[in-house]
Amino acid sequence: MKRRLVALLCTAAMVTGALSGCTGSGSQKPAPGATQTSGDTGSGENGSTDPSADMGDEVSLEFFDVAANYQGDQIGWFAKVLKDNVNVKINIIAPQVAGDEVYQTRASGGNLGDVLILEKTQWQDCVANGLVKDVTADLYKYPNLAAYKDQIDTLNQSLDGNDGKLYGIPTEMMNTSPTSYSQNVIYSMPQMRWDLYKGLGCPEIKDLDGMLDVLEEMQAKYPTNDAGDPCYAFSLWPDWDGGDGMLGIANIVQLMTWYNEKPKGSMILEPDGSMIPLTDKNGGYYKFAKFLNNAYHRGLVDPDSGTQDWNSACAKMSAGQVYLFWYSWQQGFWNSADRMAAGQGMTFIPVQDQSYFADADSYYGSGRVWAIGSQVDDAKYQRILQLLDFLASPEGLEYQHTGIEGFNYEKQADGKYKQLNSNALMDNLPVPEEWGGGGYSDGNNAINQWLVAAISTNPNTGEPYTTQYWQSYLDETNVGTRKEWSEQFGATDAVDWMKQHDALKISPNVSVSLVSDDNDISIIRNQCSEKVNDYSWRLIFAKDDADFESIWDDMTAQLDGLGFQELNKFDVEKFAPELEAKKAAAAEAE
Repeated sequence: MKRRLVALLCTAAMVTGALSGCTGSGSQKPAPGATQTSGDTGSGENGSTDPSADMGDEVSLEFFDVAANYQGDQIGWFAKVLKDNVNVKINIIAPQVAGDEVYQTRASGGNLGDVLILEKTQWQDCVANGLVKDVTADLYKYPNLAAYKDQIDTLNQSLDGNDGKLYGIPTEMMNTSPTSYSQNVIYSMPQMRWDLYKGLGCPEIKDLDGMLDVLEEMQAKYPTNDAGDPCYAFSLWPDWDGGDGMLGIANIVQLMTWYNEKPKGSMILEPDGSMIPLTDKNGGYYKFAKFLNNAYHRGLVDPDSGTQDWNSACAKMSAGQVYLFWYSWQQGFWNSADRMAAGQGMTFIPVQDQSYFADADSYYGSGRVWAIGSQVDDAKYQRILQLLDFLASPEGLEYQHTGIEGFNYEKQADGKYKQLNSNALMDNLPVPEEWGGGGYSDGNNAINQWLVAAISTNPNTGEPYTTQYWQSYLDETNVGTRKEWSEQFGATDAVDWMKQHDALKISPNVSVSLVSDDNDISIIRNQCSEKVNDYSWRLIFAKDDADFESIWDDMTAQLDGLGFQELNKFDVEKFAPELEAKKAAAAEAE
C-alpha cells in the first residue's frame, strides 16, 4: 500500500501526531559506526569483534523497496542519521511509484538492487532465481541481528529445500510470542471524533445501519470544520486499490475485519474457518460495498472520493474534514496532545454487533522480507550488514520509532522518555539545523519498513519504542478524550473493551511459505484485480439498489469470464498451509 506517512503513523495506532513512526535518537550526534546494543557489543555469536566498528568511505546503496511510496534519494534528517551512523546514502526504487513492471524489468536484468525489501513470495522467487545473496556465513556476526536468530531461522527454513542457509530477514519482528497481542488498538476499527460523538449524546450503536444514523446526524450538526470547509463521514482514495496481495479496494477490504472476516487473495476467510469467494453475496466484500453505497445515498461520502489521491485525503484528515477513520494509524493525522486533552481526539467507538479480527504480534515478522542483492560487491556487502545491524539496534530503532532527542522526546531522571512536539509529523515541523534542517516529515524515513516493530521493548527504557505506551504519555494523556472515553465505556482502551466483550479474535502469527502464482494465474489475478477495482467504485456510487445489484452481477460475470473460478481454486490451496499453521499455533497456546 502506498503510504510514506502511514507506517510512520500506524505502528501502534497512533493517538498523537508524531508517534511510532517518528524516527530519531539523541540530540548528541553519535560517532560514525557507534552501534548500541542491549548486550555485549564487543562480539557477535561467532566470537568476532563487532563488525560495525569500522567504516570507510561513504557508500551509496540502492534500495528496491515495495513498502515505499517515495522514490529517489533519502533526504533530510534521516539521511543525516544514515550518514553519521553507517556512512551510507540511499536511493529508493519504489514499485508503488514507478509501477509494478519495474520489478519484472529489474529482475529480468539480474539485479533488483543492493538492499531489497520484498513481499515474501517475491523473495522466494528471487532466491530461486539467484537474485538474493546468501548471508549465512556473516549475518550472525552482527549482534543486533543475532538477537532475532529464532525468527530469522524460521523464515529461512520456510524456503523449499533450504539446508540451513540464510537469505533474508523478516520485517517487523518481535520478542513476545506468536499468539500474544500487545497493542491497545487494532489495525482497523471504527473511530469518530469524541467531542462530536459526545455532542450527540454518546448514542449506542448496534450495527452498521446505526453507525450511518449517527454519522448522518453528526454531519448534519457539524457540516464544516473550523475553517468552514465541508466535512464528510467518509473520504476515500483509490491509490491503494488491489494492494497487499488482495483483490478489491482497500476502502472496503479493511472494513471487512470488523466482522472477523479476512481477505485471502480472491477468497474471504470466514469466522468459522471456511473460505468463500470474494464475489459471494453472503461475504463481507458485498456487505461493505453496500454499506458505502448506503452512505453515499445519505450524502456521507466525500464527492472527491474515487478521484482524489492519498495526499489530498491526508490533508482532509489533518484539517478535521473526515468524521470516520477505520485505520488506527489515521489518528496520527489529527490527534495532537492538545486536541486529546481538549476532548477532541479521534477514538474507537464500539458497534455492538461487531467482532474484530486482529493479527497477533508479528513475532515471526509481518510478511515482507529484507534481503541483499546478489550482485553487491564485497565493500557494499559489509556496509549493508552494518546498516542492517544498526537498524536492528536499540539506537537505530529509536531513530526509526521514537524521534530525535530534544525534538521528539526528552530523557527523564528515571531514564524513561517523555514526548515533545507531538505534532512534528502531521505539521512537518522544522528540524533543528544540527539535524540537517528541513521539515520533519519531509526528512522522515522513506524506507517505510522496519526490521523490528515499534511495540517491541526498548532495553534502554524498559518501555516500547512507540510513544503511546510510555508511562509518561499514559499519565499525561489521562485527561480529555482518553479519560472521558474510559468513563463512558468502562475500559482503559479499545482492546480492553473488545476483550471485555469477547469481541477480539486474534489470528496467530506464523511463518509459512505460500506458493507463488504461475504465469497463467498471475495474468488472471491481475485482470481480476483491475476489474474488481473498477466495479467497486461503480458499486459505491450506484444510483439505487437495483443499479447496485446489476453492477455486482455484471462484475461477477466479467470475473468468471476472466478465470475467477480457477483463481479461487488456486487460492484455497495456496492459503491452506497458513490456515493449518494458525490453527496449530492456537491449539498449542490453549
